[in-house]
Parts: sequence; structure tokens; C-alpha cells
Amino acid sequence: MDSPLRIALIGAGSMGRQHCQHLREVPAARLCAVADPGEQAAAFAAECGVPYYAEHRTMLEQVRPQAALIATPNNLHVSTALDCIEAGVPVLVEKPVGVRLDEVRTLVEASRRHGVPVLVGHHRRHNPLIARARELIASGALGRLINVTALWQLQKPDSYFDVPWRREPGAGFLLTNLIHDLDLLRHLCGEVRQVQAFTSNGVRGFANEDSAAVLLQFESGALGSLIGSDAVAAPWSWELDSGENPVYPRQPDQPCYLFAGTRGALSVPQLRRWYYAKPGAGWHQPLLSHEESHAPDQALRRQLEHFVAVARSEAEPLVTAADAGRTLALIEAIRRAAESGRACAPEPVG
Repeated sequence: MDSPLRIALIGAGSMGRQHCQHLREVPAARLCAVADPGEQAAAFAAECGVPYYAEHRTMLEQVRPQAALIATPNNLHVSTALDCIEAGVPVLVEKPVGVRLDEVRTLVEASRRHGVPVLVGHHRRHNPLIARARELIASGALGRLINVTALWQLQKPDSYFDVPWRREPGAGFLLTNLIHDLDLLRHLCGEVRQVQAFTSNGVRGFANEDSAAVLLQFESGALGSLIGSDAVAAPWSWELDSGENPVYPRQPDQPCYLFAGTRGALSVPQLRRWYYAKPGAGWHQPLLSHEESHAPDQALRRQLEHFVAVARSEAEPLVTAADAGRTLALIEAIRRAAESGRACAPEPVG
């Protein structure tokens, strides 16, 4: 049997610590070091019983990990990943893969040139619930997909914005939160041809948005909408509806995604499928429905298990840097559309 994969953590903030909690449940891997300049990181490394480094390059040289988890601030994702790739260390990079498309293209090329894999942490793709939804849509159970409705509507407490950077440009919920939903829409429905959008900061008046309305035209011809706000008392979001993270009180009866096709419809996360008993029936006939089955499991742990296989060259990354870059390109297209008032297409990533 192979020895556990030695994984280093770079960035010991809240997300990095979540990864470490799940890492304890993966026998095929073990934490070997923590690198983070923060004041609390040394104590965290001591709690984990591993060496601590303030600087990740020193850690890479001295510990020589077999893989690394990168959970640094967003603007350091690419530069840190490039250091790991230069050292021949496969990486799991938290989302977003980067903050600019040009740096993501650099990362894609470096991964290709050195032959070092990059997995990006759009962890919801690893949720069995999403895998089942994708299977149903791809199988034609809904017929031809026509409409997609996505909702991300909740209220962040005022204390959330006590952290200064959360009030600054680029730190709005588009890049922080809706990037998850847009990534899932790409994963489930295919690539987006163009978008139109409106954003507003009318509730808090910060330098970033607190609400957005986005129209999407998919390459398949399907049309979609994504309506979001982090300033409303509402129950419609993946966080509140899916039960994926127990820190959020669950609203299990409320959907956050609705997929409608020529033969049926699907609500997520309930996985309730709606359909007519006979093809060709219409609105005068009753719709039937039932909940599709799936085996619930922890997405973050499954992502770590997948990362071990990727680092050992036993699997291809479910979310490559180029794939995650296309989600970032979609975010940038939405921003351009909101600023210009015109329909915008996502830029190619390569």
C-alpha cells in the first residue's frame, strides 16, 4: 500500500483550516507542514503537530512536500501556485483560481510546460447531489434544456463587513460567492455565449455590489437568469438550502436552482423532477413529480480524495486551471456588461 501523500498547507485562514479538518478523514494523505505569515498560524501548526514556516518558498525547499493546498488571499493564488509548480509540487488552489485572466493564462501555461497538475477548489462539483443533477440533465431526462433560474439571496450580518477589504472593489459577492453558482451553471448547462447584467450597491453604499441581476445565453441556446443579493432576508441560496456546510441553518424545502426542459424540470438541491405522464401533455394535465435519489457525502473531503489521485497521476483534475479560468472570464464579462449596459461575451482562456 502507498504511504500517505505528504500535503502542505499554504494559508491557514478559515478555508485552509477547513481543508485540514477534512484531511484528517483521508487516510491516503497527511498534513506535513503549514506556511502562513499570520500571527495565529504558528499555533495552528503546533496544534496539528507539523512544522511551521512564515514563508512558503522556504517550506517548499526544506520540507519538499508531495502536494500543496493553497488557501491564501485571492490575489496570491497564482503567484503561490507558480512557486509550487516550479518546485514540481501539484496544487489544489482555492477558488477563484486568480483575480485576472492574464495571470490565469500564465498559470495554465506553467502547468502544461512543467507537467504539474493544478486542481481548482470549486468543491461543489464534487457533491454527489450535483453529480446526479448533471447526470439527469445530460441524459435527456428533462428533454432539451430551455430555461435555467438560479437564486443567491441571503443576508450577511453587518459584522461581516467589519473586515476592511470586504468593503473594497473586487470583494463583492460576485467574485466571493456567485462565482460558485456560475461555475455550477457552466458545469451543468455548458458554456455561456454572452451575458447581460445590472449590479447595485444601493443598500450599503460600499465600493462593491450588494445585488445583481444577470441574464445568460448558453452555447446550447438555453437561457438563464441569476438573481443575487447579500443584503436581503431570504432563504434562496446554496448555503442555506443544500445543507453542505452545517454552520448555516438549513432551509431544506427551498430551491436555489431550477432547470426546465421540453420533457421535464428539476429543482436543486431537492432533486425533485417534474414531468407529464404522457409526452405531448400540456397545462391542463397534472404534473407528476418525485425526488431523485443520491448518496449524500461531504464535497470537501471528496475533493481532497480526488486531489490525492490527481497528485499521484491517477486521475485528471475535475476542475483544471483553464476550466476555472473560464468561470473567472464569465465574472469579468458580467462586470463589463453591468458597466457598459451591453451584452458581453466571456474572453477565451486557452
